[in-house]
Amino acid sequence: MTEYFSQFDNLTFLGVSLTNIGLAVAVSLGSYLIISVVLRFAIGRMRKITARTANHFDDSLVEVIAATNRIFLVLASVLIGVSMLDLSDRWNSRVSHLWFIALAMQLGVWLTRAITVGLKRYQELHSTAGMTQVSASATLLSWSLRTLLWATVLLAVLSNLGVNITAFVASLGVGGIAIALAVQNVLGDLFASLSIAVDKPFEVGDFIAFDSNLGSVQYIGLKTTRIRSLSGEQIIVGNTDLLKQVVKNYKRMAERRIVFKFGITYDATPEQAEAVPGIVKRLIGERDKLRLDRAHFQGFGDSSLDFEVVYYVKDPDFGLYMDEQQRLNLQLMRELSAIGVDFAFPTRTVHIATVPEAVERGMSEPAGRPEQNRENGQDGQNGQRLESARSPAGLQAGQPGAA
Repeated sequence: MTEYFSQFDNLTFLGVSLTNIGLAVAVSLGSYLIISVVLRFAIGRMRKITARTANHFDDSLVEVIAATNRIFLVLASVLIGVSMLDLSDRWNSRVSHLWFIALAMQLGVWLTRAITVGLKRYQELHSTAGMTQVSASATLLSWSLRTLLWATVLLAVLSNLGVNITAFVASLGVGGIAIALAVQNVLGDLFASLSIAVDKPFEVGDFIAFDSNLGSVQYIGLKTTRIRSLSGEQIIVGNTDLLKQVVKNYKRMAERRIVFKFGITYDATPEQAEAVPGIVKRLIGERDKLRLDRAHFQGFGDSSLDFEVVYYVKDPDFGLYMDEQQRLNLQLMRELSAIGVDFAFPTRTVHIATVPEAVERGMSEPAGRPEQNRENGQDGQNGQRLESARSPAGLQAGQPGAA
């Protein structure tokens, strides 16, 4: 039996005995079986452990490890078997290069899987119904990261093989700058879309205001955002231009702060003016949806005693705010009328220091008989004539008649 196997030591293939080749094949097969069994057992065990945890990091880690490529296992097993052979320095160098390529490719597969899983988790946490910009931006980000990853793997492999990549990297940099300058506006909108997806200043369905525009966000794309205005038309604005402005997001308002003012006439007594803030506080306090901040007699206006009221509507709904404000206005009218206080309106009192003699004589003359008034075109409207004489316009119009 020993003589039978010893004859294989004399047979060689590419300078390697068949005995060593058979040993290498056996080691390769054994390595593949051991690695496959250990990997399968480890993944199954880890999945059982992660099923009892609440975080998603360990789930992602299991998914990344499960992406181990079978081709990599075969190649690694073959290289382990080849390492059992007595090879020349030249072949040992080539085997080392193969190890580096295999590990670099498998690392690229793992990182690609990690990028996919990470972006998938992000979409699950942040995407809502109708949010297309999250998936679009996730696709863009995934493509960019994978391109950068595999470009790095390729450059690392070429460098390991002895290729001078300095000029290649420099040419890529120059070409990238030229392309970026050519499409800088498009790239600006693309990255602005990515910024909207990640930072989330607003989402589809939010009611926003920017510049002089108001409306609900309908669609957020890679280049533009479309907004339906209050008057019905669709506003299309570039993502970069939109993010350069101050954007007010009304949907995220927890409560609405309201400031309103009103004035009462100057013939109100101090006691009546003092009672007005208390009336307002009582009316607002009776409503569960409202919360009073303050109500004060603010100051003396040109034709009114001015009051300022600040309160909060606990629900941001605009329709609810208008209903509550209408109710408050009507109740305030009733309450002020009950205490004898009138709302003020713009008025002006004119004091005449001297009255022209002709006007004064015309004002002192008796009204006369109705027949005479009709002949003069007055038709008995003495009060109107007197009013016109008292007003500045009446003074000018009344002077010729009085003369």
